[in-house]
Amino acid sequence: MGNHHHHGHSHSHNDLKGRNLLISILLNIAITLSQVIGGIISGSLALLSDALHNFSDVLSLIISYAANLLGKRKASSHKTFGYKRAEIMAAFVNAATLMVVAIILMIEAVKRLLEPQEIASNLVIWLSLLGIAANGFSVLLLKRDSKSNMNMRSAYLHLLTDMMASVAVLIGGLLMKFFQVYWVDAILTMIIGVYLIYMGYDLLKESTKVLMLFTPKSIVIQEIVESICSIEPVKNVHHVHIWQLNEDEIHLEAHIDFKEDIKLSEFDRILEQIEEHVYHKHGINHVNIQPEFDKCDSKNVIVQD
Repeated sequence: MGNHHHHGHSHSHNDLKGRNLLISILLNIAITLSQVIGGIISGSLALLSDALHNFSDVLSLIISYAANLLGKRKASSHKTFGYKRAEIMAAFVNAATLMVVAIILMIEAVKRLLEPQEIASNLVIWLSLLGIAANGFSVLLLKRDSKSNMNMRSAYLHLLTDMMASVAVLIGGLLMKFFQVYWVDAILTMIIGVYLIYMGYDLLKESTKVLMLFTPKSIVIQEIVESICSIEPVKNVHHVHIWQLNEDEIHLEAHIDFKEDIKLSEFDRILEQIEEHVYHKHGINHVNIQPEFDKCDSKNVIVQD
């Protein structure tokens, strides 16, 4: 079995990354609580839906922070993969909950459209400005790491869209204050709700694929099989399984049937070739190959074990 690991960040940089995430979490908790209280007092559904958006990002940031901490823990005999799947499981639960609450908010928005209510627009304006300022600061904190880390990039994009949602709520607050068009609150709630469902569905779909051990869509199994079969003295590649453990690790497991009874040292040489090829061409960084010679078993590429 061959593994490829890359260590591009120092311990101090990881600590700084964790600190920046923690600051962003605390800021977003403050925004969420302010917007929930403000939304109830002012009667603004748009403010409550923006609070939901912020709360979803609090969960996402906590997941990123927990992943940063758990990533330092070593695997054990009871947890051979460690906590590498915690982030995916949390993303699945987060996405499912987000979609349900967004639908409830949209139903309330339709009711509000049919019976518009007066809203305390001043409170909406000030709280949306608070959201823009706090999220803008969080975006600046995470911008550097977002360029080199997928987990941090996800948190960065969530906060950036939060800031945009707060801008939309601010525009709605100004329209309500100066033109008394209170129906705009329900319209904004619908727009934010649709956006949350779109984001939630995408996250739910991707996390489900990883949890179900589906082959990543960027990988074509037949291409890998053909490239391995081109190596002498490989006769056949079968029992292929490719799955994604988390966002950083893709595993390949396969049986290889050889034309002749080769030595173990020869197999090691071929295995090294396979590892290099699948890593550089397909991003697969964990390889587990079972060598066979003249064994009676199914030679199909995909076998339901």
